[in-house]
Amino acid sequence: MLFIIALIVVVASIFAYRSMKKFGRYQEARFSLVGIGVGAIVALLQLFTVVPAGTVGVVDFLGNVSDNTLKAGVNFVNPMARVVNFSIKTQELKEMMNVPSQEGQNVQLEISLLFSLDPDNASKIYKTVGENYADIILIPQFRSVVRGTTAKYEAKALYTSSREVLAHEIKDELEKLVGPRGILIDAAPLRQIALPAGLTASIEEKLKAEQESQRMQFVLQRESQEADRKRIEAKGIADFQDIVARGISQQLLQWKGIEATEKLASSQNSKVIIIGAGKDGLPVILGNQ
Repeated sequence: MLFIIALIVVVASIFAYRSMKKFGRYQEARFSLVGIGVGAIVALLQLFTVVPAGTVGVVDFLGNVSDNTLKAGVNFVNPMARVVNFSIKTQELKEMMNVPSQEGQNVQLEISLLFSLDPDNASKIYKTVGENYADIILIPQFRSVVRGTTAKYEAKALYTSSREVLAHEIKDELEKLVGPRGILIDAAPLRQIALPAGLTASIEEKLKAEQESQRMQFVLQRESQEADRKRIEAKGIADFQDIVARGISQQLLQWKGIEATEKLASSQNSKVIIIGAGKDGLPVILGNQ
């Protein structure tokens, strides 16, 4: 529209310039030249459009939508066409909803959805859905998938570690529905889960009992391992003593006694040696030290 107005200004200024020049009104003719210049500049600028970073442009020329989207930056376009910008950045959708569990409990769930638009499908989204595609396609499908998925799990699973499995299942199910339409799903993290007060208390008591049972199993396993260790240690000591006992004979002991007697006898300390005394006939050595 601005391009057409600029062209009209240029044409009107040209006629005005000729008319005023014809009648010798040169002062007024100068204003016409200004109008020609301004109109020409505005019309020229309409031949280009700037697509902001993180977006793609869909060209709509009188209802005819081009399949090729405009990338971020300066683009040459038909001045009569309308350029609709679509964000391809990751966006967050937050939902607070009441969902059912497998046993029929009502659970309050706060969940986020991280999604983005596939730039190659921006023109398809514009032609089939429109600019508010999130409200028309994404949000209804997201709510339906969340409720359908939580109904497969017990309330305990939503409250414990199974919530990660639940988040992945929601993401996968939603991708199957909106992926072909050109919407990319990054993640569906569960932010907060609020169960009924009585149910929360019973779940916590059950979790404590399970943790205590696991702790006792750990203690019993540790004591059993300690008993095995002591048993192995005792067997090792017994084997060592048996080997030592079998390796020491009476003759060896007597020989060691004789060697010790010789070393003591050769020392400079004063002593008295009684030969043939003792139980095994070994010398008895009496000394002052």
